[in-house]
Parts: sequence; C-alpha cells; structure tokens
Amino acid sequence: MLALVHGSGYERIAGAGCSDRTIRRRVKQWAELGISEKVHALALEAYDRMIGLGLSEISVDGCITKAPSGGDKAGRSPVDRGKQGLKRSVASDACGVPLGIVSDGADRHDSPLLGPTLDAAQAQVGAMPETVNVNLDRGYDSAKSRLLIAGLGFTAEIARKSVPAPIQAGKRWVVERTHSWMNGYGKPRPCTERSGEVVDFYLYLAATLVTLRMLIRRSTSRYRWDGRPTTRRLK
Repeated sequence: MLALVHGSGYERIAGAGCSDRTIRRRVKQWAELGISEKVHALALEAYDRMIGLGLSEISVDGCITKAPSGGDKAGRSPVDRGKQGLKRSVASDACGVPLGIVSDGADRHDSPLLGPTLDAAQAQVGAMPETVNVNLDRGYDSAKSRLLIAGLGFTAEIARKSVPAPIQAGKRWVVERTHSWMNGYGKPRPCTERSGEVVDFYLYLAATLVTLRMLIRRSTSRYRWDGRPTTRRLK
C-alpha cells in the first residue's frame, strides 16, 4: 500500500521481516492471479448494492503518465518530448466510478483502446443495462468507433473534431475527474514498473481505492454506522 500511495521503491518499504525481493516476488504473484481485478470487482459490487452504479451513461477517456523505467506498457510519449510514457484508458459510470482499465504505450491512440476498455468494464460489472450511452471526446470521432459501439448495442455521444471542446464537454467530464483521482497515487503517476501485469495490478488497486472512497463519501448522507466520518473530507 505504501508503494501504491507514495510511489516508494521497494527498498524503502522493506523491513527486517520482508525484503524488497520478497515484496517484488509477492506483487508479481498477486498480479498473475489477478488479485487487484477481483478486489476491484468486489468494491464495484458493494457500491452497486449500496448506492447503485450509473451504467446507463458510460464515459471513456485516456490519460498519459510518465514511465521512466520503460517496460511492457511504455511507449514514446507525444506530450513529453518523446520520453517513455504510459497510456491509461478508463471507462467510468455516470458518477465517475472506474469500471474497466486498459494500459498501453503512450504512443497508442485512444481510439483502438475503446473496445478493450469497454470489454474490461463489462468483465468487471457483468451484464449491462439494455440502454447504454457512451460519452467520448473528439479523439474517438471516427466511423470505426461508431461501428464498434453500434455493434455492442450501445448509443454514443462523441464530440466533433471541428468544434471547440469546452462547448461540447457533455457528460464525459466525470472520467477526466477519475483520471485526476487516480493520478493522486504515486505508483500510477510515474509508473516505474516494467512488467505489464504489475502495471495493471497497481492501476486496478488505485481504481479500487477510488471506488471505496466514493462509496464512503456517498454513503455518509444515506447510512449511519459506527465510525462514520464526521466530515466530507476523507483522510
């Protein structure tokens, strides 16, 4: 958890009872078992049961972060002078709860990641409602994206390339806020992991914490329990 939140190296969080090599080995094992994806699915299930997921409006967007160590999911970043970067594509519900995540190199366009991201969201939440509208920015404005969404039985609201973004922000701003929340964690922000499975492990772990924080925040106005926060600011 210290590695996720602060982005600390394993050497700094290692102790007498657990070496940095042991931590690396355990993280790799957990990543291969898909532990963080399963924990994220449990968090989504709890959120859906207590609050309710807004699956009728799904937003998808990509975000580029640094990947100074390179690795399986690193690529030449078009926004950072060609340095190594990571592309994170996230699908969120109507309130910004992260549903599915796909990672790739920073040089990968958002549009080809749309299908895998929606598939990842469906894998995490299960069956979708009959009516689903997908909100996208103008990077997805292509016939291929529209054909893909229509093939899934969804509708789409895609910003046009020739219209300034602030005029057509629509409902997709929630996923940009989700990216901001995920960037608050040290590991996903400058990704120093080289293994693609470990990268996804930390991304889904960050998504789990974002989901749980949203669950606690929205539950305070609906439920009462021992240890209920007395302030809206979560620490």
